[in-house]
Amino acid sequence: MATIRKREGKNGVSYQIDYFDPNGKRVRQSFKKKKDAEAELGKRVSLIAEKRYLDVKKDYKTTFGELLDNYEENFQHQATFTNSKRAYLKNFRQYFNELTLLANIRFVDLESYRNHLKQKPIMGGGIRKESTVNREMACLHHVFAKAVEWEMIEQNPFDRGKSLRLKENNKRLRYLSEEEIQRLLAECPKYLRRIVECGIHTGMRKSEILRLRWDQIKNGCIYLEAEDTKTKEPRQVPINDHLRALLKEIRAERPVGIKYVFVFRRGEHRVKTGKRCRILNPIPERVKDVKTAFQNALKRACIDDFRFHDLRHTFASQLVMKGGTLKEVQEILGHASMTMTMRYAHLSQEKKREAVNLLNGLTGKTCHKMSQNTILSAH
Repeated sequence: MATIRKREGKNGVSYQIDYFDPNGKRVRQSFKKKKDAEAELGKRVSLIAEKRYLDVKKDYKTTFGELLDNYEENFQHQATFTNSKRAYLKNFRQYFNELTLLANIRFVDLESYRNHLKQKPIMGGGIRKESTVNREMACLHHVFAKAVEWEMIEQNPFDRGKSLRLKENNKRLRYLSEEEIQRLLAECPKYLRRIVECGIHTGMRKSEILRLRWDQIKNGCIYLEAEDTKTKEPRQVPINDHLRALLKEIRAERPVGIKYVFVFRRGEHRVKTGKRCRILNPIPERVKDVKTAFQNALKRACIDDFRFHDLRHTFASQLVMKGGTLKEVQEILGHASMTMTMRYAHLSQEKKREAVNLLNGLTGKTCHKMSQNTILSAH
């Protein structure tokens, strides 16, 4: 039986339609105005009576697998697809089943999947972080958002309940002291040391550093294009004197025609030609990852609880402590808002306290003399 219920909540009064579709599934949807609810319910009841309901409800004919195939076809060119989204889509297929109709995926199923991710251990056996769960759920939300745009479903199931985003702990701020920086650099092989120095002096992300090309460096700045950045917004990173000298040194060692800044040689190798052996110098290749080498360097330097991304925090923290403003940090790091940059605010305040302490003793003698003069005049 189709009905309309008046509901009162925090967001005011709404009107909910309630009916069963031809498949026996209960459908409920809220509207702000009663007349909109009446019109929509009347239309759906008529479609059911005319047996045309399933013709206009595409989500009752489209499978979840078809949606994921379309999503992969349209977004496989993204840089994040290979790194993470490919794995996410594989997880979605396994959990929800490719043959599941989109109409049968409800909000409770999404919430159950989020809870499943929270309990799912990571490869090392540790606890999955809230941020990791949120990134995968954000991808799933985007999948259903595109389904609405592509007219595969009428409503995103995420919109039928409260936000499924977990509260993240973003208070972690690990950065290297000047002494730790020197210890780390001393344990890095030459190619890794240069990459680490670039991170410390620019605050660039690892992917931005490893993909850095010579044609992006000009006029005293590194020009990062939209496709090179995480936020998909272009930005300019100024080059200081130390990094300028380092880049000049690297450039002098590179053969003509090498596209990327940070490359490596797989080493000289021997090629047998009959009884003779000749040594070939392979063409340098772009460094694609430094995870293992970086972790080994940290171990040798006895530096714990540190990741490559924390070089970005090191840049910002050291810059603030040496007098840089939060606005400058925000622009160089490419933060969309000041919220992320404010994690460094306490370092700025500490620096200000150190600065005003330079005035200690400035008025001490004057106050002492004034107190003595006051005492003499009183007598």
